[in-house]
Amino acid sequence: MAADAILTAVGLTKEFKGFVAVDDVNLSVERGSIHALIGPNGAGKTTCFNLLTKFLQPTRGKITYKGDDITSMASADIARLGLVRSFQISAVFPHFTALENVRIALQRKRGDSYDFWRSQTVLNQYNDRAAELLADVGLTEFAEVQAAELPYGRKRALEIATTLALDPEMLLLDEPMAGMAEADVERITALIKRIAANRTILMVEHNLSVVANLSNRITVLARGKVLAEGPYEEVSKDPRVIEAYIGAGHG
Repeated sequence: MAADAILTAVGLTKEFKGFVAVDDVNLSVERGSIHALIGPNGAGKTTCFNLLTKFLQPTRGKITYKGDDITSMASADIARLGLVRSFQISAVFPHFTALENVRIALQRKRGDSYDFWRSQTVLNQYNDRAAELLADVGLTEFAEVQAAELPYGRKRALEIATTLALDPEMLLLDEPMAGMAEADVERITALIKRIAANRTILMVEHNLSVVANLSNRITVLARGKVLAEGPYEEVSKDPRVIEAYIGAGHG
């Protein structure tokens, strides 16, 4: 395991009634990197991701974040440590505006139980920071638009803004490009590059061109095991990866 790893998993295993979905996985995510977890359908990516973000408890293995053992911790507790899964909060309320949604996430960060009973004057203190976060994700012009009215790609950007409101040190993205049109993919790719400037990102992603464009390092899973790991240029030429992933037509 790398000395500058921020998140590590050792011997990570998850069994469901005898079926081994994740099988003795070792993973090391370097601080300040964008690390992608990829693999064909049924490879165990989602289960592995759910273990790392503590939505599932491992059968065996150990997970550490910044050197601390988080194996038995709840997802809400690791979020408070700065390890946040995008969309886990889903502080996106459909009938609130984009600005109001980000403001709610900022209130949560302060620990004021959303401040729903506070006066408008008190709530307005969050407006400047909320506006900054909307600008960061390219949503300034949509500040007063209800979340339900936002186009799909813009809604995903809003979800990322609400996650950034929690000021995470490490961000875990679960298929951030799923269901997006090409223009939205380009926009969110640029957004992830920008927000990765001072954060670590681990993402599960099916779109190989996105993975090639964004990732510093890639871990390929197949049948619950780590098949290969390394830079995209190296991993994409591995015959086992071509057979298991690209050859299987999952692109």
